[in-house]
Order: sequence, then structure tokens, then C-alpha cells
Amino acid sequence: MEQVRYGGLEAGGTKMVCGVANEKGEWLAKLTIPTKHPQETMPEIIAFFEEQQIDSLGIGSFGPLDLVKGSSTYGSLASTPKKGWPGYSLLGAFAHLNIPISITTDVNGAALAEAAVGAAKGLDSCVYITVGTGIGAGAVVNGTILEGLSHPEMGHIPVVRHKDDRYEGNCPYHGDCLEGLAAGPAIQGRWGKAGVELAEVSEVWEMEAYYLAQAIATYTYVLSPKRVILGGGVMKQRHLYPLIRQALATQINGYVKIGDLEEYVVPPGLGDDAGLTGAVLLAKQALVQKGLKSTNL
Repeated sequence: MEQVRYGGLEAGGTKMVCGVANEKGEWLAKLTIPTKHPQETMPEIIAFFEEQQIDSLGIGSFGPLDLVKGSSTYGSLASTPKKGWPGYSLLGAFAHLNIPISITTDVNGAALAEAAVGAAKGLDSCVYITVGTGIGAGAVVNGTILEGLSHPEMGHIPVVRHKDDRYEGNCPYHGDCLEGLAAGPAIQGRWGKAGVELAEVSEVWEMEAYYLAQAIATYTYVLSPKRVILGGGVMKQRHLYPLIRQALATQINGYVKIGDLEEYVVPPGLGDDAGLTGAVLLAKQALVQKGLKSTNL
């Protein structure tokens, strides 16, 4: 019996991670390349998937993305600051493969993976937040990725400024939104050094925890997820987790009965593979929806 081959692309602002998996979720091939101009980046990715002879493809991409089905720009990047990428159709780039393709944001894909086989397995809702070069979040509600007018932009919510923070914020659209104050570049802009060089400076992480906890409190009030998963490069500073839980308890102030915060705010169960695993799950869903295969991943 011929083996089904699911392709997954985690298209990040810094790097592109490609993978191919079988029905059992075993990796058959992987490729990681830097995210440059699409004319440099995409030919190598397209060639990889052509060579792998995949049966379907799932894409989890940095955004903003047009995810309105029926739109003339469905599957295209929108107002991203990445040079060369605004308006680029990720969906269109693979149309010639003539296979089922599903696309969503990278954080939506990671949330789907963590809900299915990761830190939120067995739960019907979760929020996955990545804190790195930017801040993005995806949500699974009743087992389904949350989308509406577009995809959620939870990294750009307004937050109350910390009383000691004089940094103006660096979001090109909103200035001092969550991403503008708490993403990796904001840490460097505020303190003059990258986060990895500030690991022992407590005020850096207390302020970071203040902003992230404030966001989690907002997501808790609005979405009521059963678990909040925090990933991304900034969260490699593992001492941030207890600081965030402590700050969250202060923010919530007993209003919502969350339970054990060590079980509510957690690191990714899939580590750095959450996004790519989610892309492969999207590929499986795309194939099943076409009625071509029905296998367990």
C-alpha cells in the first residue's frame, strides 16, 4: 500500500521550516532556510515539496494573511513589514502541484497542534501565544481554530503601560500595543541589549511578565481557554513562566476561578515543532476534506 505523504510549511518571518510526515506522524524529510525575499526563498521550498511528491500541503504562515475564502487574495500576505512579501500569494505559489492545500497563520497552526497532540491534548480549547520577533496568538475553541473577519491579531491589543516604563514602543502601526512593548525587539530597544544578555536582570522580566500577564488576563476574560501555552524565543527564558503566573494572579485578582496556574500557563508540549506539526495536521485535514484519504496522524 502506497504511503501517504503530508507536507507542512511553517513560514516564519525569520525562517521557513518545511517537513513531510506519514500517517503515523513520523518525519520523512525536513528543510529549514532563512526567510529572505520571496524570489530567493520560495523556489527552494517549492522544489523541496515537488521532490517529496506530497499528497497534500498545510501552510502556517506569519501574517497578516487574507483567510477569507472566496476573496480574490485568499492565501496572500497583507500588510507585513517584511520586504517583498506584502501581497505575495503563498497559496498561489503551490497551485501547480494540484493537491489539496490548507492555509492559516503559524500561531493558529501551533494552537491546533498543541490541542491535538501537545500541551492541551484532551481539552477542547486553548490559546497558543508566541513571543519572539513579534507577538502572535492563535486559539482553538470547541476543537476548531478561531477565525472570523480574518484571523485573530491578539499581539496588537492595547495594554496598560507599566508605571516604570518609559519606552515608547516600536510597533509601526500601533506604537505601544502588546507587541510594541513586549516582543523581543522591544526588550532590546528598551534595555539596549537582547533578552539573552539580560537573563539575570530581574526588572527586565518582571516588566515583561506584567505585559504578558495582562494580555493573558484579557484572553481569559474573552475566550475562556482551558489552557494558555506560551512559546517563542523570548520564552526560552524559563524563569518567565512563574513570573507570568504570579502577575496573572494579581491581574485576575480572584475574579475568574482558573485553578492551578502551573497547569493553566504552560510551555509548548511540542517544543519548537508546534508550528510545523500544525501545518502537517492542516495537510491531513485538507486531504480528508477532499474525500481522498482518511488516516490517523
